[in-house]
Amino acid sequence: MKNINKDFSMNEEIREKELRVIGSDGEQLGVIPTVEARRLAEEKDLDLVMISPNATPPVCKIMDFGKYIYEQSKKEKDAKKKQKIVSIKEVRCSLTIEEHDIDIKAKNARKFLLEGDKVKITVRFRGREMELAHMGEKILDNFLSKLEDVCLMEKRPKREGRNMTMVLGPKKA
Repeated sequence: MKNINKDFSMNEEIREKELRVIGSDGEQLGVIPTVEARRLAEEKDLDLVMISPNATPPVCKIMDFGKYIYEQSKKEKDAKKKQKIVSIKEVRCSLTIEEHDIDIKAKNARKFLLEGDKVKITVRFRGREMELAHMGEKILDNFLSKLEDVCLMEKRPKREGRNMTMVLGPKKA
């Protein structure tokens, strides 16, 4: 397991003269000298941890530092579990694609969109096809019309070198 030390100053590392101290149960103990605050923490067998060093006076809390770090790491793990990673799936076409092939590729793209992924549709130009950019736009528009019920256009059709791309994202429920 990683050591998650968030660079908190604690106990003897605290050099300020006065601190605003919060007790272990969350109550405000007020502004007291550092020596007094350290003594209070030692009496309870806890640590004096500086939470907000930029405040005037700095804010410290009396707590069990090991337990605090453990709880923070648990919160971070839970947050990671709840994140959804959105990946971009790519569907490639050429200018000479037939209508039935567009239907099949649109069906695959629909499946990706319903799973929550983004879809990048790329039309590739070869050789002298570069002058036929308007046909590439027609293919992308046709693609979009087949998927309008499940997607939103995130990036309009754009020419990038020998390709024309468009990015579609899933509709939010």
